[in-house]
Amino acid sequence: MVAQKGKDLLIKVHDGNAYVTVAGLRTRKLSFNAQTVDVTDAESAGRWRELLGGAGVQRAALSGAGLFKDQASDELVRAAFFNAAILSLQVVIPSFGAVTGPFQISALEYSGQHDGELQFEIALESAGSLAFGAA
Repeated sequence: MVAQKGKDLLIKVHDGNAYVTVAGLRTRKLSFNAQTVDVTDAESAGRWRELLGGAGVQRAALSGAGLFKDQASDELVRAAFFNAAILSLQVVIPSFGAVTGPFQISALEYSGQHDGELQFEIALESAGSLAFGAA
Protein backbone atom coordinates (compact mmCIF):
# COMPACT_ATOMS: atom_id res chain seq x y z
CA MET A 1 0.00 0.00 0.00
CA VAL A 2 1.40 3.40 -0.95
CA ALA A 3 1.11 6.53 1.19
CA GLN A 4 -2.47 7.71 1.66
CA LYS A 5 -4.10 10.90 2.90
CA GLY A 6 -5.31 10.68 6.49
CA LYS A 7 -8.51 12.46 5.53
CA ASP A 8 -9.44 9.48 3.34
CA LEU A 9 -9.89 7.23 6.38
CA LEU A 10 -13.66 7.56 6.76
CA ILE A 11 -16.06 6.63 9.53
CA LYS A 12 -19.55 5.99 8.21
CA VAL A 13 -22.69 5.30 10.20
CA HIS A 14 -25.79 3.57 8.85
CA ASP A 15 -28.77 5.93 9.04
CA GLY A 16 -31.38 3.26 8.26
CA ASN A 17 -31.04 3.64 4.49
CA ALA A 18 -27.34 3.93 3.68
CA TYR A 19 -23.92 4.57 5.20
CA VAL A 20 -23.30 8.30 5.70
CA THR A 21 -19.95 9.82 6.60
CA VAL A 22 -19.63 11.26 10.12
CA ALA A 23 -18.82 14.80 9.07
CA GLY A 24 -16.20 17.13 10.47
CA LEU A 25 -13.72 14.58 11.80
CA ARG A 26 -10.15 15.84 11.67
CA THR A 27 -8.55 12.79 13.31
CA ARG A 28 -9.57 9.15 13.24
CA LYS A 29 -8.06 6.00 14.70
CA LEU A 30 -9.01 2.32 14.42
CA SER A 31 -7.33 -0.19 16.75
CA PHE A 32 -7.67 -3.97 16.81
CA ASN A 33 -6.83 -5.91 19.97
CA ALA A 34 -6.82 -9.58 20.91
CA GLN A 35 -6.66 -10.95 24.43
CA THR A 36 -4.23 -13.81 24.85
CA VAL A 37 -4.81 -16.97 26.89
CA ASP A 38 -1.66 -18.18 28.63
CA VAL A 39 -1.45 -21.99 28.94
CA THR A 40 2.16 -22.18 30.12
CA ASP A 41 2.84 -24.89 32.68
CA ALA A 42 5.78 -26.59 34.41
CA GLU A 43 6.39 -28.80 31.34
CA SER A 44 6.53 -25.94 28.81
CA ALA A 45 9.70 -26.27 26.73
CA GLY A 46 12.45 -24.08 28.14
CA ARG A 47 9.88 -22.32 30.35
CA TRP A 48 8.77 -20.32 27.32
CA ARG A 49 5.28 -18.94 27.47
CA GLU A 50 2.68 -20.86 25.51
CA LEU A 51 -0.52 -19.30 24.18
CA LEU A 52 -3.76 -21.03 23.26
CA GLY A 53 -4.57 -20.22 19.64
CA GLY A 54 -8.12 -19.25 18.74
CA ALA A 55 -8.98 -18.33 22.33
CA GLY A 56 -9.45 -15.00 24.06
CA VAL A 57 -11.50 -11.99 23.12
CA GLN A 58 -11.02 -9.84 20.04
CA ARG A 59 -12.15 -6.22 19.99
CA ALA A 60 -11.86 -3.06 17.98
CA ALA A 61 -11.76 0.50 19.25
CA LEU A 62 -12.53 3.50 17.13
CA SER A 63 -11.97 7.15 17.99
CA GLY A 64 -12.10 10.51 16.31
CA ALA A 65 -12.11 14.22 16.94
CA GLY A 66 -13.31 17.17 14.92
CA LEU A 67 -15.98 19.79 14.58
CA PHE A 68 -19.67 19.68 13.77
CA LYS A 69 -20.50 20.23 10.11
CA ASP A 70 -23.48 18.09 9.20
CA GLN A 71 -26.61 18.36 11.31
CA ALA A 72 -27.99 14.96 10.24
CA SER A 73 -24.92 12.87 11.15
CA ASP A 74 -24.39 14.93 14.33
CA GLU A 75 -27.93 14.17 15.49
CA LEU A 76 -27.56 10.48 14.62
CA VAL A 77 -24.41 10.22 16.77
CA ARG A 78 -25.90 12.23 19.63
CA ALA A 79 -29.11 10.18 19.70
CA ALA A 80 -27.20 6.90 19.58
CA PHE A 81 -25.12 7.91 22.60
CA PHE A 82 -28.04 9.03 24.75
CA ASN A 83 -30.05 5.92 23.82
CA ALA A 84 -27.03 3.60 24.36
CA ALA A 85 -27.77 2.27 20.87
CA ILE A 86 -25.60 -0.08 18.88
CA LEU A 87 -24.69 1.50 15.54
CA SER A 88 -23.82 -0.21 12.30
CA LEU A 89 -20.54 1.41 11.23
CA GLN A 90 -18.27 1.14 8.25
CA VAL A 91 -14.63 2.27 8.47
CA VAL A 92 -13.17 2.87 5.02
CA ILE A 93 -9.40 2.38 4.87
CA PRO A 94 -8.05 3.73 1.54
CA SER A 95 -6.48 1.16 -0.80
CA PHE A 96 -7.17 -1.52 1.80
CA GLY A 97 -10.90 -2.07 2.21
CA ALA A 98 -13.61 -1.52 4.78
CA VAL A 99 -14.35 -2.86 8.23
CA THR A 100 -18.08 -3.13 8.94
CA GLY A 101 -19.96 -4.10 12.05
CA PRO A 102 -21.73 -3.06 15.25
CA PHE A 103 -20.20 -0.43 17.54
CA GLN A 104 -21.39 1.40 20.64
CA ILE A 105 -20.36 4.93 21.55
CA SER A 106 -18.42 4.70 24.81
CA ALA A 107 -17.53 8.40 25.09
CA LEU A 108 -18.77 11.63 23.53
CA GLU A 109 -17.04 14.85 24.56
CA TYR A 110 -17.68 18.46 23.60
CA SER A 111 -15.20 21.31 24.01
CA GLY A 112 -14.61 24.83 22.79
CA GLN A 113 -12.77 28.02 23.51
CA HIS A 114 -14.40 31.43 23.41
CA ASP A 115 -12.42 32.35 20.26
CA GLY A 116 -12.70 29.01 18.47
CA GLU A 117 -15.12 26.46 17.09
CA LEU A 118 -17.10 23.84 19.03
CA GLN A 119 -15.25 20.54 18.84
CA PHE A 120 -16.16 16.99 19.74
CA GLU A 121 -14.39 13.74 20.47
CA ILE A 122 -15.94 10.32 20.09
CA ALA A 123 -14.86 6.86 21.19
CA LEU A 124 -16.56 3.66 20.08
CA GLU A 125 -16.11 -0.01 21.00
CA SER A 126 -16.98 -2.99 18.85
CA ALA A 127 -20.20 -4.69 19.97
CA GLY A 128 -20.11 -7.88 17.94
CA SER A 129 -18.45 -9.60 15.01
CA LEU A 130 -16.73 -7.38 12.44
CA ALA A 131 -16.35 -8.10 8.73
CA PHE A 132 -13.64 -6.98 6.35
CA GLY A 133 -14.32 -6.46 2.66
CA ALA A 134 -13.82 -4.23 -0.34
CA ALA A 135 -14.70 -0.58 0.15
